[in-house]
Amino acid sequence: MNIDQLRQFNEVWVIDFEFFAPPGERPRPICMVGREFLSGRVEKIWFDEADSTRPTQPFSAGPGTLMVAFYASAEIGCLLALKWDIPVKILDLYVEHRCLTNSTDSVRKNSLVNVLHYYGLPAMEAAEKVSMRDLAMAGCPFDEFERQHLLDYCTNDVNSTSRLLTEMLPKIDIPRALHRGRYMSAVAHMEWNGIPVDRPILDRLRENWIPIQRELVQRVDAGFGVYEGTRFKHDRFADYLRRRKISWPQTPQGRLELKDNTFRQM
Repeated sequence: MNIDQLRQFNEVWVIDFEFFAPPGERPRPICMVGREFLSGRVEKIWFDEADSTRPTQPFSAGPGTLMVAFYASAEIGCLLALKWDIPVKILDLYVEHRCLTNSTDSVRKNSLVNVLHYYGLPAMEAAEKVSMRDLAMAGCPFDEFERQHLLDYCTNDVNSTSRLLTEMLPKIDIPRALHRGRYMSAVAHMEWNGIPVDRPILDRLRENWIPIQRELVQRVDAGFGVYEGTRFKHDRFADYLRRRKISWPQTPQGRLELKDNTFRQM
């Protein structure tokens, strides 16, 4: 590991949050674990909903501190929820891994577990990870056993991310990585603010979506004749291909291949 790349920073904090986020809502932090990579110091914080006081941010957000995370926009969303300062310098190992592997076909999934496996590092079993996420997403209250379980899970992710940092560091172009980290901060702010929506028009669209959909299908399908009402019909599509003498990919079972990607390619 070329740790000299990190000597330019006073502190390097690897952090992870567990949080509760109902669909379409902002995250509500449950706990946070942070590990100062250079010294090994660990901070663990549980956010008690019954306590109105806000814990003190355990790390500086100034230019002398580097925050490291895996998919940093999730962590930054929790910082926004806590009204903590957003670090100026951010290194996102998810983004850096994608930069290193996007031109290859070696990785189909890019979760922390899969990326750890890719680099030959130990990882939590996927089923256990799903179980812990489900526990967090169930929301408060948590008993003492569940609290400790979630803190241990969060600690495990921080330790895994630290090992991943050690493995990936020689391959990372730090100056350019920091630009990409700034973008993940922008993504978190976009997610936090949401997309402006004209609510009255949205309500009208929802109320009238079925007739709108029916009319759109009629217009688009006029030159094809492959729909029955709003249902795509395989036999009509096959007849259209025969009439137009179009050769179309098939599945191993001899049926027409109807995946989205096939339509894009064809």
